[in-house]
Amino acid sequence: MSEKILMGSGRSLLALYFLLPGILKLVAWDNHIALMNKHGMVMVPVLLAAASALQIAGGISLLINRKVVWSALALAGLTVMININLHDFWNYTGTEAAHEQQNFVKNLAILAGLLVLAGANWKSRAVENEILQTST
Repeated sequence: MSEKILMGSGRSLLALYFLLPGILKLVAWDNHIALMNKHGMVMVPVLLAAASALQIAGGISLLINRKVVWSALALAGLTVMININLHDFWNYTGTEAAHEQQNFVKNLAILAGLLVLAGANWKSRAVENEILQTST
């Protein structure tokens, strides 16, 4: 297999991992509101809308191979926030704690994939030029 096929396949799978749940958040809005409330989050409707928008936009961006570094980094940040706020296994016991810990660790692997994807695409001149233009 070529590097292009491997990178494209991995990028597309990560894209779907975010795109589909982003859409499902809108479809099952009340269920997600209840989940976020259960974890004691504030500004739940605003955060849910923002998370859904970021997952959909970032997922599409990864899928069409545009702004990959920025999308991967934004989704990485979202993944960290989801881990801290929704997979807070340290606040639970028994089976529920084990379930949340499993999701927490799984999300660490997703985070790693996003960081590797961002790093692999960082070498692009377009990314370097964007950074130089914003910092001046």
